Amino acid sequence: MTDKKLTERVYGYLAEDEDARVCKDIPESACNEQPRSFVLMLLSLTLTKLGDSLVSARLVLPWMLSSLGAPAMFISALVPLRESLALLPQLFVAQKLREQPVRKWFWVAGSIGQAVSLLAMLFAVATLDESALGWSVVVLLAIFSLSRGICSVANKDVTGKTVSKTRRGRMSGVAASAAGLLTLLTALVIIFAPDMEGQRSLFVGLLGTGVVLWFAAALLYAGIPEVAGATEGGGNALTEAFKSMSLLWQDRQFGHFVISRALLVAAAFAIPYIVVLIQRQGESELTSLGSLMLASGLAGLLAGRFWGRWSDSASHHVMAAASVMSTLVMGAALALYYWLPTALGAPWVAGLLLFSSAVAHHGARVGRKTYLVDMATQDNRAQLTAVSNTVMGVVLLAGLLLGWVDAAYGVAAVLWVLGAIGVLATLTALRLPDVSGDTSG
Repeated sequence: MTDKKLTERVYGYLAEDEDARVCKDIPESACNEQPRSFVLMLLSLTLTKLGDSLVSARLVLPWMLSSLGAPAMFISALVPLRESLALLPQLFVAQKLREQPVRKWFWVAGSIGQAVSLLAMLFAVATLDESALGWSVVVLLAIFSLSRGICSVANKDVTGKTVSKTRRGRMSGVAASAAGLLTLLTALVIIFAPDMEGQRSLFVGLLGTGVVLWFAAALLYAGIPEVAGATEGGGNALTEAFKSMSLLWQDRQFGHFVISRALLVAAAFAIPYIVVLIQRQGESELTSLGSLMLASGLAGLLAGRFWGRWSDSASHHVMAAASVMSTLVMGAALALYYWLPTALGAPWVAGLLLFSSAVAHHGARVGRKTYLVDMATQDNRAQLTAVSNTVMGVVLLAGLLLGWVDAAYGVAAVLWVLGAIGVLATLTALRLPDVSGDTSG
């Protein structure tokens, strides 16, 4: 069997597309190459999603710094740095991206940048302690996040040029499922080797695996047969960036989407606070590094493809459903906290809450990514992605206020606030127009 036939067979199975010529919203010249583009991009995204789980700034890096004695101020800086620096600079990157007819090399460069950052972090973890380790990890995470921002804005543009509508959600979903399976296997290794959990060697191994994953992803992505695109709209990055922000009120549909996406962050913000409620019941083993990775991996494995398929037919409904699910989980956690707090310590209750939260978070991510790519055109996709992500960078920084709410009123008050935001996210997502188009074939 030739490589092309094998690629088309894999594509037909994963995309559930018996005819590789079914193309919507991509250039005719890209249509014949769609199976190859789909498979290479799927493999690249699977590797980087797995890497995200293994070096997560929400979970693994805080655990690492805590275990190795770094001061708490460095731990509290990880998530804001990781999230905001991956988003805020994208508006400026997008202007440079639009000047290039082939954009995949931006993603390749960003992936190599992430690999090099993790390689330097590996050496820091192997040789440094306390504040020196904390400063090194924070600075290298900043470089990692900036590189990640380049990949984010480039990938949506390349996806829109190489993979058809009604196939993009499937691709994201399959990648999430595959990465979830691999994360699950990693978590099981950690769980069944508990002596490794706080050891320096474990974190060196996770970072080293991340280096290999991002380098391999860069090689695969370089092979995507991307066709040249429009290069109009370049100019001074700062001037064009400010002009682009006006799209928020000039394009009502786009502005509506950005509001919905901003409200959807409640699904992500809720997870660590639910973990705190569970930890306070004394069942620390349920919130061990391996157990939390297990919940996240299982959620990606079981829910990724479901969310992806649904996103291809109604991505705005996926956004709404994920918000409903997240809000219900918050409500259940609060109800148990007030009326049956000892139940939060039960292994199956804690596991169900963490798993459900992770499933909702996966749905929110797949739904909003698919919606944005389908809503945009080849000419404005990079620009809309950058504006949306820049706004989200500001929103995520504003999320630091939740720490003040926690300190002043407690974890339950934070979950009440996030639950209210989740209700608003559901309502706004449901009112978004359908952008999926014809789903036949």
